Amino acid sequence: MRTRLILFAALATFAVALPVMAQQFSSLEERMSTADFKAAGLDQLTPQQLQFLDNWLRTHQQVKTVSASGQPVFYPHDSARERFVTHLDGHFDGWTGHTVFTLDNGEVWRQAESGAYSCPTVDNPKVTIKPMILGSWLMYVQGCSQSVRVERVK
Repeated sequence: MRTRLILFAALATFAVALPVMAQQFSSLEERMSTADFKAAGLDQLTPQQLQFLDNWLRTHQQVKTVSASGQPVFYPHDSARERFVTHLDGHFDGWTGHTVFTLDNGEVWRQAESGAYSCPTVDNPKVTIKPMILGSWLMYVQGCSQSVRVERVK
């Protein structure tokens, strides 16, 4: 489990940091200093895991838009921000102030405001996420009488 977490963190970090127009691929070991490679925990991966990560990066190296801090920008233009309906993946009974919501379409959103709210317990509830002013998003969960402000993280 720990190795998977390290692998996921490395994927998320390096996918954002890759140059968009790179002509030739270089491995993570070639791109990073030894200290950075160790700090990211990549030295703990098996050679097969490291090769898998390098191959994944080779085929996923084009990041279209990132913020000044290097974070991915999922909706760079307001025209792409549209209301959509999907389902939460798994068990739901409200939010706690730091809740992360995984949708059945693979997207991951997190609570973007403080506060907690308890809702009736349900599995895989229908959700509606709609854009609000100033770039924020509001999520409504079917059967829950409150909405929560969210931001997309994946």
